[in-house]
Amino acid sequence: MLLALAIVSMLLAVVDVNSRLLDPVRTVLGTVVIPLYVFAETPYRITTEVTESFASRGALRERNSLLERRVLELSQISQQFAVLREENTRLRALLGSRNRLGAEVLVAELTGVVPGPATLEVIVDKGLAAGVTVGQAVIDAQGLFGQVVEVSEFFSRVLLVTDSTHAVPVQVNRNGVRSVAAGTGQLDRLELEHVPITADIRTGDLLVTSGLGGRFPPGYPVGEVVRVEVDPARVYAEVVARPLAALDRSRHVLLIFDERSAAAALEESAAALEESAAALEESAADSGGTGP
Repeated sequence: MLLALAIVSMLLAVVDVNSRLLDPVRTVLGTVVIPLYVFAETPYRITTEVTESFASRGALRERNSLLERRVLELSQISQQFAVLREENTRLRALLGSRNRLGAEVLVAELTGVVPGPATLEVIVDKGLAAGVTVGQAVIDAQGLFGQVVEVSEFFSRVLLVTDSTHAVPVQVNRNGVRSVAAGTGQLDRLELEHVPITADIRTGDLLVTSGLGGRFPPGYPVGEVVRVEVDPARVYAEVVARPLAALDRSRHVLLIFDERSAAAALEESAAALEESAAALEESAADSGGTGP
């Protein structure tokens, strides 16, 4: 049987090589066999596609995670850039205020807020080591911020201008009318004390330090009048002002050194130099008197 099949196969091969008689048969067999090839290869193809699909999904997930991390990193950098840009703007404004001042100043940074429902105080990073003293005026880029009320070696406590225990002599920049701006315990509110109902004060007037009392140098912006109420039945008018300093936003402030204090320091230094010179002259005279 096998021998017969082998002989038939050889005869068919010889006929196929030497003639085209078997072409129609080959075509029919190809049409029948090709679906069998496709069916036989289907498991392999499915396995390959599934494997590639999972590999692609894994790569996409990894790439997606990488892109998400990158977005978060860029978002953080963007936020930091925005903060630095705003801080740079505030520092430029503060330096602009410094250039407009005639007195010696010192830049300080807020490091904390003193907790307390009835107290408006902050902590700055300059103290005795930097020459800070109690009573120094403190300003920001917009106006009077407050005054130093306590000093340690490296930190100081600043009472805000709107604290209920704070008051500053002011005058209306438009006409020179003097008054006292008292704090109310609210960050956005000042009140002028004992203003006669006949006083020429209007909404929108700029209040500046008058320099009276010697605590605050004259000419620093304090607030803007936002309401004036006059009641004929009362002796004094109610005048409310808005502080110009950004009390709840400023991060950097300027500590003002009084020019008179600077002059006194110079006088003390000159006196110390004169004493040192006199001591040197006495030492030289004593050395000359004891010589041969």
